[in-house]
Amino acid sequence: MAKTVSYAQWALEPYCIGMKLRALRTQKRLTLSRLATETGLSTALLSKLETDRMIPTLPTLATISRVYGVGMSYFFAEPAKHALSITRKAHLQGNGRGLDAVKITALNGGGETPRLVAQMLEFPPGGATTDPCRETSALVYVLEGRLQLDAGGMQEVLETGDCACMESEMTLAWSAAGKHRCRVLAVTPAPLQKI
Repeated sequence: MAKTVSYAQWALEPYCIGMKLRALRTQKRLTLSRLATETGLSTALLSKLETDRMIPTLPTLATISRVYGVGMSYFFAEPAKHALSITRKAHLQGNGRGLDAVKITALNGGGETPRLVAQMLEFPPGGATTDPCRETSALVYVLEGRLQLDAGGMQEVLETGDCACMESEMTLAWSAAGKHRCRVLAVTPAPLQKI
């Protein structure tokens, strides 16, 4: 049977009051029983507030705010922009576009232009990027295999679990090192929009 949500619950949901209450309590290293002693509220009530099973009244929230040393605006500030993109493991386990191709799986969702571009690159054995990058800023994490980075005559090989943070104005080429495929998580800034 579907749980019905009241208008108040629906309207307050974006403010994540329960999550904020729990975060404040853990930051202050307080137990529920210690917070109950400080506020004069029951541990059961505090637990229900933190788990969003109950909506706090304004006097209750004011009491808790005084203990934490935060204003009421902490709980009611307009929610910041939030975007979440999930790529399930099943989407990452394809065969690619053939043996020679570098398979690129975008991890960002659609919608607005992101500030960061997250991709998983899968290089077949001996596979390399076809067009080297110039002026790159990137965070690269090797998920599987070995990745070879070539920049200005220098070569670096990253092993599984290695991470590289790059800021480069040199031409870079990436390839799988060795006889096994290489999978890499790469996060780069989004391309600048032309006006």
